[in-house]
Amino acid sequence: MGMAGKVGWVFQARRVGGHILSDCCILAVDAMGGDAGPDMTIPGVLQALQRHDDLHVLLYGDARRLETGLKALGSDLRGRIEVRHAEVAVRMDEKPSQALRKGRRVSSMWLALEAVKNGEAQAAVSAGNTGALMAMSVFVLKTMAGIKRPAIAGLWPTMRGQSIVLDLGATIGADAEQLVDYAIMGEAMARALLHIDQPSVGLLNVGVEEIKGVEDVRRAGRILRNAALPIRYHGFVEGDDIARGTVDVFVTEGFTGNIALKTAEGTARQVAEFLKKELNASFLTRLGALLARRAFRRLKEKLDPRASNGGIFLGLNGIVVKSHGGTDALGFANALTHAREVVRYNLIDKIAQDLAAKRMMGDLLKGGQENHEPDVAAQAAARTGT
Repeated sequence: MGMAGKVGWVFQARRVGGHILSDCCILAVDAMGGDAGPDMTIPGVLQALQRHDDLHVLLYGDARRLETGLKALGSDLRGRIEVRHAEVAVRMDEKPSQALRKGRRVSSMWLALEAVKNGEAQAAVSAGNTGALMAMSVFVLKTMAGIKRPAIAGLWPTMRGQSIVLDLGATIGADAEQLVDYAIMGEAMARALLHIDQPSVGLLNVGVEEIKGVEDVRRAGRILRNAALPIRYHGFVEGDDIARGTVDVFVTEGFTGNIALKTAEGTARQVAEFLKKELNASFLTRLGALLARRAFRRLKEKLDPRASNGGIFLGLNGIVVKSHGGTDALGFANALTHAREVVRYNLIDKIAQDLAAKRMMGDLLKGGQENHEPDVAAQAAARTGT
């Protein structure tokens, strides 16, 4: 790689331990996205720049507001930011169809994606409207060969560390082929972000037995088990396996994945509130909390959603990271860090190689349906989840 588009920063590629790394990572950032806009995104960008010496940012938004927020910066950090004016900011409550209208193609979100398409940036990051970002991403970057719909993949804290979970809400009701694609893409992401040479992959289901679940999930399981894909397939996993970290990659469709995500976030907040209330119930409990403050601080850090902030859109011809709209500067900086990691480990090329391997095995994949007609009892068990 050489010069990135019209940008004056040069990035070179090098190979380290089997991975292709770039000496300079250029991110296109939608600075107007999120509940707080530049008041959150600019401090987040600054934190990320302080962490990573190789990071450079194209900052899209209202140039006057952005320059005001950057006034106090030293020349070293300011030299790694290029402000690009955008006339429009996509509202958080805006429908994707509205955001795609021709007049919106001058928005900060759209222009950040265009920078990736044109090779000026290696990834785009936004905390803006999820539906609009997904619609624009598909329109601007297009899906990879063989991918019907992208998936949103995120890091999930577990008892073993972290796992990848996808899809978290991009596609409702994915079929068997899409679930296999998600497994391939999630496995590649786990290698990039979790640094695991052979991540384990599981399909989320209502039970671990092969007769359980809907037909698309069962068929996806047969494909992953029988096809010689470059995946270490574990089998079916259940909801409580996510917290355990039973596998490195959990695969499901977007409806289930989004409910699981929101349930986990709500449960974490509920536990935190219960704990806070009980620890302040009396003098003795407050004293106990004081003595155990280090343990509680570590627990808080593990449960902090900011640590895993940043869902990655997989299946596009480019990297797009969606930050939670309500996060703060630390959470947004973590989303930028995740974008940098998948850029440095060449995630798009890894996914493309694995998808090509899948396409070469098309005949075997189609054979996944053979001799597996479910009987009436199996169908009943699958419907009831018993």
